Amino acid sequence: MPEPAEVTAIEQVLANLNPQQRAAASHGRGPLLIVAGAGTGKTATLVHRVAWFLSQGIEPQRILLLTFTRRSAEEMLRRVDGVLRQLRDAQSEAGRPPRLHRVWGGTFHAIATRLLRRYGKAIGLAAEFSVLDRSDSEDLLNVVRSESGLAKSDKRFPHKGTCLDIYSRCVNARQKLPDVLSANFPWCKDWEKELGQLFSGYVDRKEAAATLDYDDLLLYWHALLGDPKGGEAVRGQFDCVLVDEYQDTNTLQAEILYQLRPDGTGLTVVGDDAQSIYSFRAATVRNILDFPQHYPAATIITLEQNYRSTEPILAATNQVIGLAKERFTKNLWSQRKEGERPSLVVCQDEDDQADHVIRRILEYRESGVALRRQAVLFRASHHSMVLEAELARRKIPFHKYGGLKFVETAHVKDLMAFLRLAENPLDIVAGTRLLPLLPGIGPTKARQLMGLLADARGNFAAWAEWKPPAAAAGLWPELLKLLLGLAGSNQELPGQVNRVRKFYAPLMQDRYDNPHPRLRDLEQLELIAARYRNRHRMLLEMALDPPNSTQDLAGPPLLDDDYLVLSTIHSAKGLEWDAVHVIHAADGNIPSDMSTGSAEEIEEERRLFYVALTRAKNRLFVYFPLRYYHYRPGVSDRYGMAQRTRFLPPPVAQFFQECTTGLMMEELDEPGDAATELTSEMVRRRAKDLWS
Repeated sequence: MPEPAEVTAIEQVLANLNPQQRAAASHGRGPLLIVAGAGTGKTATLVHRVAWFLSQGIEPQRILLLTFTRRSAEEMLRRVDGVLRQLRDAQSEAGRPPRLHRVWGGTFHAIATRLLRRYGKAIGLAAEFSVLDRSDSEDLLNVVRSESGLAKSDKRFPHKGTCLDIYSRCVNARQKLPDVLSANFPWCKDWEKELGQLFSGYVDRKEAAATLDYDDLLLYWHALLGDPKGGEAVRGQFDCVLVDEYQDTNTLQAEILYQLRPDGTGLTVVGDDAQSIYSFRAATVRNILDFPQHYPAATIITLEQNYRSTEPILAATNQVIGLAKERFTKNLWSQRKEGERPSLVVCQDEDDQADHVIRRILEYRESGVALRRQAVLFRASHHSMVLEAELARRKIPFHKYGGLKFVETAHVKDLMAFLRLAENPLDIVAGTRLLPLLPGIGPTKARQLMGLLADARGNFAAWAEWKPPAAAAGLWPELLKLLLGLAGSNQELPGQVNRVRKFYAPLMQDRYDNPHPRLRDLEQLELIAARYRNRHRMLLEMALDPPNSTQDLAGPPLLDDDYLVLSTIHSAKGLEWDAVHVIHAADGNIPSDMSTGSAEEIEEERRLFYVALTRAKNRLFVYFPLRYYHYRPGVSDRYGMAQRTRFLPPPVAQFFQECTTGLMMEELDEPGDAATELTSEMVRRRAKDLWS
């Protein structure tokens, strides 16, 4: 039991929460589901729940906080530290000594890696395993695919990216291959036997190379928890487990949580079933909906006070999600009663839509709402093409969410391959990427050399006797010297990267166009290396959480410090803007015609639309183009008439102010009063004369 001084301290910490947040933060040790609507302060609630646990005498290092992105984990831990300081200050004033230890916090994959390093030996996992990122996993699958002869089939075998998607869904959804193919990849059903062989070979190859992919991190964590000794050790390490964005978990992640807290003691999950939109990543809304069934003793607390949007926007969004077939009932409300109703704008076509969106955006900019405080959201990336062209023509700066990540660019992956092979000489993906950089060495010869290295148990000296082709004769001794030096090096990591960069830069300039921005990226990578304790840590963390930016293939620099945000709805989740413009609210786009094959898919599309609407703080516009042309203008005038999204039926649409664009208004002729002797009856009689 906490002492009186601690009770006073925690009361001070919880004082700024609303009643629902406070009830959730100070709930007892029983299983707790916090259903947190959009903009209701779920992060603050979760952070204060950690503080409450600390006030109850639980040591910080016995608390596990799981999130879905490294950024959210770092933000959460930063705020936990702030609350800890507040709690310590209050305790110190009352004469209590402060306690300071770090809470365990991170993404599912990062925590899995950390636990497997510590306890993996219990299930026969080498402590120094390396981790493949998504691209590396695809490349390894492709190696196995080629070696199995599947790439030479008379029929088109699925691409390596599709193969990895199928494999990943089997693992994360805990489903058999035939079921995954039938439900999600029906065009690949004829390859069921071959895919099974491919995946078995892929698993064996990872084992031989002492590597794990993203899915393995969760799979081995799950297996560790199922082991009598290992599972008991991991469970005994934590008293409390808190999970953010629980609606985004997949079946495998849910099973991990069930094993971590079998009876639910100390388990808190936070999420919003109305924002479950990642089924394409194998996430399932069933986890949050079925939480009370799995833990019958669970308490459900709903957060409904919204701190983001105006009351008129919430009234409309509540109606949209209110038609969901299955959900936790919640009606968001706000103390911000002022504001206009959202607008439903009917446009003539895509060009008219783009023109009206831009005019609205510029109007708001003139009234003091900066471009970066406004966003245009859309269901699919290509939906913004017409708008992007018009923004470029009018020289309005914009940033579109998406693009290559830093470590996905070819030249960065090339350089990283040197470091990875030095760290793990059995890494066939790194080897078959690195060796063909040398002239005269192709994929087949690279695989043979990696086989030779495997037979020598990773000793690079085994390559000393190999005679390279003439084109690589001068480079081969230098490469061998570099790898031998890196493998046993105690040199600071930036120095290692510098050695690789100097060897690789001439090869890169011969291999790729426009080498100068790529060279700057390699210099940047050398600077990044200084942040890490050692090579192993750098390779691991950059695989789990790669930097997002790169100069490679970048367009002209943005000289304006303000820019409009364009984003898919999926990428916009968790963000907010003063004004939001949702375009293409026509059935077939919202919901996507590719996602209407089942009731579950349609319900997820409804949630996706809801997520888009709830990003708006002050103004919300939804655009509905009536016409969609089959071809670009000038080629054909053929078009189809669209229907408004099914998610805005008349009872819901009345919560929007409906208007038409100026262009459409010009087409509506006013009734004339010109005198004429012709009547409609005369016209009908003339028509009848044609067949009577």
